[in-house]
Amino acid sequence: MTLPPEQEGFAYRFGWGPDGLAALAPAVAVVVIVDVLRFTSAVSAAVEAGACVIPARWADERAAAFAASANAILAGRREAGVPSLSPTDLLALRPGTRLVLPSPNGATLTAAAREHGGATVLAGCLRNASATARRARQLAGDRPIAVIASGECTPSGAIRPAVEDLIGAGAVLHGLDPAAAVTAPRCSPDAAAARAAFVAARPLVIENLLESTSGRQLVGWGWSDDVHTAAAFDVTDLAAQLVDGEYVAV
Repeated sequence: MTLPPEQEGFAYRFGWGPDGLAALAPAVAVVVIVDVLRFTSAVSAAVEAGACVIPARWADERAAAFAASANAILAGRREAGVPSLSPTDLLALRPGTRLVLPSPNGATLTAAAREHGGATVLAGCLRNASATARRARQLAGDRPIAVIASGECTPSGAIRPAVEDLIGAGAVLHGLDPAAAVTAPRCSPDAAAARAAFVAARPLVIENLLESTSGRQLVGWGWSDDVHTAAAFDVTDLAAQLVDGEYVAV
């Protein structure tokens, strides 16, 4: 028996990681990648500062040469005092900066989304949730939209669902479907569950992020400022759209 495409018939769809992307991307007009701690929050912060971000796969030995050829800065480690995945620091980038930004989850997922082709890719997070939803609706028209939570890639290669990405994806879905009509629902059950998670978590969003596995790791490294920066909700009217391989403000 042939199964119908995943979440077919719903305007707004939700999935996790590369498998969710592979299942949903071929049938939608827009893919929103969500990696709250920290890639898509970093992308949002950078475009807020007037920079553009060129995503790169993690541990790609070609990244330095690519950055040089693209007249861009290659992000490094925060403790080295250079631009990094820190959204707090990227808010202070000079306008016009071109930044090659590798990450093991959000940037890698962006690269996979490009390979699937067809759908426009946006970087969504709590900072730009409503702006991202608005841009996604503009681009999609009456075609479906998929929101993909990146989660964390484990040493085995499996994806660990991450609560911060569930909340961030839910924030974008809430922006897409604020009324959450019971009749003729536009969110798939998967998307509705993510949306409900955001609504439930919103009064204590910073507490949830600080106590998440990724949040605790960042706090342990002395980077609680990044968790607070990533937890700020709807602080920008700019969405981040992938255009010719670069995330730019729209």
